[in-house]
Amino acid sequence: MRVLIGGGSGFVGRELTRLLRDKGHEVTLISRQPGPGRITWKELESRGLPPCDGAVNLAGENVLNPLRWWNESYKKDLFSSRIDTTKALSEAIAASSSPPHSWVLVSGVACYKPSLTAEYTEDSEWTPFDLLSQLVKEWEAAAFLPENAAKTTKQVVIRAGAVLGRDGGAMKQMLLPFWLGLGGTLGSGSQPFPWIHVSDLAGIIARSLEPPANTEAPNPSPQVYNGVAPAITTNHEFTKDLGRILRRPTILPVPEFVLSAMLGSERAVILTQGQKVIPLKTLESGYQFKYPDLTLALKQIVGS
Repeated sequence: MRVLIGGGSGFVGRELTRLLRDKGHEVTLISRQPGPGRITWKELESRGLPPCDGAVNLAGENVLNPLRWWNESYKKDLFSSRIDTTKALSEAIAASSSPPHSWVLVSGVACYKPSLTAEYTEDSEWTPFDLLSQLVKEWEAAAFLPENAAKTTKQVVIRAGAVLGRDGGAMKQMLLPFWLGLGGTLGSGSQPFPWIHVSDLAGIIARSLEPPANTEAPNPSPQVYNGVAPAITTNHEFTKDLGRILRRPTILPVPEFVLSAMLGSERAVILTQGQKVIPLKTLESGYQFKYPDLTLALKQIVGS
């Protein structure tokens, strides 16, 4: 396949690109900067969609960027970096005379309301309840193809949890304090922690890019998959497991008010609250997780 990846130079994009090329596929990245094997977003908008069999959008400003204060400018960038790029790709697909057979958006589990008891599958109904859930709603809406385009292009939305891996994502910021013995639970620690290993997220995306079976009827609505590991984990369990594997103490909890002061209350909920998310449709699709449980994933990440 020829695959076009928006935001392909990021953490997940690098893993997906490696996986696809290992499988013999051709990858073109959409980036802000031109270069070999790339086109720019401006070129996409001016020239239209290049020939491709599948398209993915992974673009978006990092929600937990430690270098940026939580202010209106940052919030605007969070929305525009996701919605504008997604809209640019969906419009290019809809306008193409030779559209791809698959169009995949990776969004997030922030659409599901935090709860210690509720369990969410891909069929769970939800409505926006805060800033980040509103972001997911507008983000996914921007990917929606018009009816005529949906007849030829399979639409897929993957709602990812916290993505764990060696070379980026949440772990990149966590490992140093844990190595220094400064790791600890966040807030109460009882909040669910929906996560996925970066290799599995790339695997789910790659599977979603495959051509639809001939028996599949055109579906105007996107297929939704929860991009989370099947094992439900709390923040306390994650903290203790990582500390045990690193052989470091985890006795310094970070109170919720400290996180809210550092990150802003609207952003701190990502760490202090959580959802029990079940990858029901992902498992039903036949995808087999390489890292279905946390211990296995963490041992791979930290090289234990």
